[in-house]
Amino acid sequence: MDLDGKLLVAMPAMEDPRFRQSVILICAHSADGAMGLIINKPAPDLSFSGLLEHLDIPRAPDGREILVHFGGPVERGRGFVLHAHDYPAGPATMQVGDDYRMTASLDILEALARGEGPKHALLALGYSGWGPGQLDSEILRNDWLICDAPADLVFAADDRGKWRAALGSMGIDPLTLSPTAGRA
Repeated sequence: MDLDGKLLVAMPAMEDPRFRQSVILICAHSADGAMGLIINKPAPDLSFSGLLEHLDIPRAPDGREILVHFGGPVERGRGFVLHAHDYPAGPATMQVGDDYRMTASLDILEALARGEGPKHALLALGYSGWGPGQLDSEILRNDWLICDAPADLVFAADDRGKWRAALGSMGIDPLTLSPTAGRA
């Protein structure tokens, strides 16, 4: 099962508060484990402007303001910019599925601060990580649903609506979901 570029959607019974009603874009998935970014949890009390100031990156008058998210509990001080293909890939850029790229360098922050860079982007601080087989086990345990990751959902400004929108893209009403797994 290759989950690169797919969304994980937390089931309603998710017990870990860090992942409750989370939508995670899987950036890498292999036998060695998985890595993804939560795309629907804004980082409390953080703005892109404030982050640029903290990093001493000057912001041009037409500099962009992008959403800053809690990407997950691993390496929370590290930033990752998730974006579409319209930004050239460099050595710090990773292909994510067919539709996205993830860049973890100051170059992209500087470009955004100048009003350049990718048309659609979100910044995630930290990431969500799983060891070998761990994510597969969580999926089998009924912790997550898997769906496609359309750009209009991934980069939507309405973070609160992304969980319901992801479920809706699969034709699922959250009120009809059962917290228990089963086999037919």
